Amino acid sequence: MMTRSRHPAPAPAWRPAQSPGIQEGHGGQPPRRRPGHGLAAPLLALLLALGSLAPARAQVPSPPLPPALEQRAEHLAHGLRCLVCQNQSLAESNAPLAHDMRNLIRSQLAEGRSDAQIMRFFEDRYGDFVRYEPPFKPITWLLWLGPFALLALGFAVLWRTVARRPRSRPPLTTDERARAARYLDSGP
Repeated sequence: MMTRSRHPAPAPAWRPAQSPGIQEGHGGQPPRRRPGHGLAAPLLALLLALGSLAPARAQVPSPPLPPALEQRAEHLAHGLRCLVCQNQSLAESNAPLAHDMRNLIRSQLAEGRSDAQIMRFFEDRYGDFVRYEPPFKPITWLLWLGPFALLALGFAVLWRTVARRPRSRPPLTTDERARAARYLDSGP
């Protein structure tokens, strides 16, 4: 046995052509809107406007440093790798992380830290990869010596290939000369 729902059926959507008195020329009024419906568009516009201000605040320039410290900051930024781009230094990168790292360099310089202390800070935080010229230690030997090893291997292969090649070919025998002459005389 089926039971009927206690809730009445939903009202059909309002359409001007279906309502008497609302059609063109009859001067009827559409049904009243619910309170608060007129605020949706202005509220959405306000949220979009506020959202567009976030990128402008995201990269606030750091306060300027004295010229000597600014030069040190630039030198340090050229020696550190952008972790987002990985093929650019911090000085060249426009990534937000690179901007934050440059600001961190400037703030540490303003605190009076040395270049070595700042580099050690970034190495401790991000590893040796953050440096464009990683230190020469056992974990980076392959990085430093690998290109030279590959170059030496290439020269060894080239030398072996050239050494295996015969120096000069033996002169043709009389039979080989006669066969070559017949081949050349036969023509196409």
